[in-house]
Amino acid sequence: MKQFGEFELDMLNECLVCSGAQIALPPKPFAVLRYLVEHPGRLITHDELMEALWPETYVQPQVLRTYMLELRKVLRDDAGQPRYIQTLPKRGYRFVASVMELAHPDTQPKSNSAPITVVAVATAAPAEMGTRIVNRDEEMACLKTQFELAAGGHRQVVFVTGEAGIGKTALVDAFCEQTSREQTGRDQSGRDQAIATARGQCVEGFGRKEEYYPVTEALSQLCASREGDNACRVLAKMAPVWLAAIGRECLDPAQPAARERMPGDLCAALEELAAEKPLILVFEDLQWADDSTLHLISALARRRAQARLLIVATCRTQDVAAEPSLKGLKQDLRLRRLCSEIALAPLGKPAVRALLSRELGQEELPAGLAGFVHRRSEGNPLFAIAIVEHLMAQGFLKREEARGEKQGLARWVQTAAVEEMEAGVPDGLAQMIEMELDGLDVRDQRMLEAGSLMNVAFPTWAVAAALEMDPAEAEEACEELARRLYFVEPAGTDELPDGSRSTFYAFAHGLYREVLWRKQTEARRARRHVRIAERLGGLFAGRVGVVAREMAMHYEAASDWQHAVSALRMAAGHALERRAHTEAVELLERALRMVENVRESEREAAALEICAEIAIAGEAMNQAREAVETTSTKA
Repeated sequence: MKQFGEFELDMLNECLVCSGAQIALPPKPFAVLRYLVEHPGRLITHDELMEALWPETYVQPQVLRTYMLELRKVLRDDAGQPRYIQTLPKRGYRFVASVMELAHPDTQPKSNSAPITVVAVATAAPAEMGTRIVNRDEEMACLKTQFELAAGGHRQVVFVTGEAGIGKTALVDAFCEQTSREQTGRDQSGRDQAIATARGQCVEGFGRKEEYYPVTEALSQLCASREGDNACRVLAKMAPVWLAAIGRECLDPAQPAARERMPGDLCAALEELAAEKPLILVFEDLQWADDSTLHLISALARRRAQARLLIVATCRTQDVAAEPSLKGLKQDLRLRRLCSEIALAPLGKPAVRALLSRELGQEELPAGLAGFVHRRSEGNPLFAIAIVEHLMAQGFLKREEARGEKQGLARWVQTAAVEEMEAGVPDGLAQMIEMELDGLDVRDQRMLEAGSLMNVAFPTWAVAAALEMDPAEAEEACEELARRLYFVEPAGTDELPDGSRSTFYAFAHGLYREVLWRKQTEARRARRHVRIAERLGGLFAGRVGVVAREMAMHYEAASDWQHAVSALRMAAGHALERRAHTEAVELLERALRMVENVRESEREAAALEICAEIAIAGEAMNQAREAVETTSTKA
C-alpha cells in the first residue's frame, strides 16, 4: 500500500482508497497511476510511460491524456495547481505529492455508508456466495441489507447498474438464490418465512409497442409459482383486469367491463401479497422499459403503506443517462431518498484470476494467463470468459493429463507464450457486438468506424478527415453518439497546432473498436487511413517529424508503402534531433523491411539510402554511448 494525501493505493487489489472507501479504477488508468506513484518527484516522459505500460505496442499519445483526465477527476486534482500530478508540457508528468509506504491491512477496507449509492469495488468473494460470481461480496452485502429492510416492512428500490457483461444478472441471480435458500421455516409468529420472487425482462424494441411488458411477465411468473394460487386470489380480488391481461382468469361478467389496467389496483395487490411474506420483484434491462412500467415503479416506491417489498432493477450505466424517462425516475427517487444504487465496477486482476480458476477448474493457472485475460477483457467478466473460450478454440489452451504424483488429473496448459497468443475478438463476442452495431443507422456506424481507425481514444478531427466531413459537424455527431451509446464516452479536448480545439471520445472497451475496424472493407479502411495521415501532415505542417511515426502507421494500414517508408524516415530524423539514437535505428530498420513492398523500380535506391541513414544513426549511437562511459569512468 502506498499513501499520498488523503488517498491510499492498494497494489494487491488494484484499487484506490479514500477515507476508507474503495474507488474502482479501470485497469489501464490504475496502471498509469501506479507507475507515477512508484516514481514520485521525477519527470516521467511520455515515452517512458508508454514503454513501461505498452511495451512492443504503438499507442496514440492522446490515450495518456485521456487517462490523466480520468485520474485528475478521481483525485479531484487541478491541472493548473496540481496537488498530485503535474503536467510538464511536451515532456511528460511528475507525481508531486509525498508518498509513504504502508503495510497492507489484514482486512479489506470498508466502503462508506452513504445511503444512496454504493460503488462496487474489487474484493474477495466468500465461499458461501456460490460459484457463479466472484468479487462481489460487498454488493451482495448491500442487497442483503436492502432485503432485511424490506422484510421489516420498509419497501426498497435498488438499481444495479454497469456496462454490458459486467455481471448484473449474475449478481441478482446469486442474491435471489441465496436469499430463497436462507429464508426457510417459520418465524416466531408461525408465519412462513419463505419469500416470493418474480422477474420481468425488458426487451429492446418492445418498450413503445407493449405497455407493462416486464410487469405482465413478472405477474405470469408469480402466478405460475408455488405461491400461484394465493397470487391469483389476491389479484382476482384487487386487480382483476391485470389477472385477465395475463390470461389467468376471465373477468366477472356481472361486473362492468374494465378496459384499462389501473396501476393503483396493482400496487394495492402487490402490497397485499407483500404483507404475508417478503416479495422480490426483479426487472432486467430497465433501459428498455416502457414509460408505464417506469411510472408503476415510481408509484410503488412512493406509497406510504408498509410492505415487505424489494424491487431490484438492472440497467446499463450509460443508457440511464441516455433515456430521459429512466434518468428522471432515478433522479426523482434519489432526491426523495427512496432508492439506492449498486454500480458494478470491472474486476481487478486478482478477481479475474479467481474467475479463471473457477472456469478452468484448477487453482494454479498457466503463467501470464490471468494478466493477458485481464488486459484484453479490461475486467469485464463476460468478455473474460469469452476470451478464455476463444483461447481454447484456437488451441492456445489445451487440456493435458498430469504425470507423476498427480497422474490421472487433467489440467489446462498454455501451448504458447503470452505474447504469441492470438489477440483477436472471440467469435461469439464479436457477433454480440455486431448485432448491437447493426441496430444503429448507417450514419452512426460510419462515424464509429472512422473513430476505430485511430485507437480506443479518437479525436473528432480524425473522424472528420476520414469521412471528409466538416469538423464542426463531426464534433456534434460524436457528441450525440456519446449521449446515446453506452460504449462511447467523452475523453476530453486537445489543442491543435492551428490553435483550434478538438474533442476526443473513447470506446468504453477496446473490443468494440476492434469489431468496428474489422467491419470495414480493406479498400474503405485504406482510403480513410490515408485521409487521416494527410490531415495529420497538414495540421503539423513545418514540423511533420513530430507526428511522422503516427502518419507511417496510417499509411502502412493503407498499404501505401512508399509514403509509409518516407514517414518512417522523417520520424527517424526527428528522433536523431532529440538524440534518441536507438529509436532512430529501430525506425530505420523497420523502414528497410517495409521497403521490400515498394515498387521494384524504386526499391533498390530507397534501400541504399536507408542503409546509409542507419549507419549514420548507429555511429551517433556509439558516440553517445562512449561519451557516457567516459563520463562514468572519470566520476
